[in-house]
Amino acid sequence: MKDKKSLIIYFSRADENYSVGYIDKGNTEIVAEYVRDLTNADIFKVEPLVPYAKDYQTCIKEAKERIGNAPIKETINDISNYEVIYIMSPIYWGTYAPELETAIKDLNFTGKTIRVITTHEGSGLGNVVNDLKRSCKGAIILDDALAIVGSQAKESKNRIESWI
Repeated sequence: MKDKKSLIIYFSRADENYSVGYIDKGNTEIVAEYVRDLTNADIFKVEPLVPYAKDYQTCIKEAKERIGNAPIKETINDISNYEVIYIMSPIYWGTYAPELETAIKDLNFTGKTIRVITTHEGSGLGNVVNDLKRSCKGAIILDDALAIVGSQAKESKNRIESWI
């Protein structure tokens, strides 16, 4: 996979996280940067049009309200130059962040290989792989998805390198 033209599409949030307290950089962003460094992939950070609250409890309530309607600051319209797409997100309500759904819903994934990474504090992969299979028509979604405990994101580079 390292030799293929790749793109990372990810959502990440700093501020208060479930078990790590307040952080300056989101766990998924740390992981996305490791993948970028190991693969030379291009990278696209999905950002909400309206930022989430800084405290965790309010954030998860906002995330639930945004399911199916999560506007983002910027979209990516064309992934035709890429062979491999890494999709990464923390687990929100059992799946990927609502903003990630907004970012990928209109993309043409035909013939693309998708590799999935989630960050979590106990949810593992959640329903992310199955939800991506429904959303990314025509893609080859590899079954080797990787779930990284968010509080261990900073120490995950070797694990990610082995996975790649």
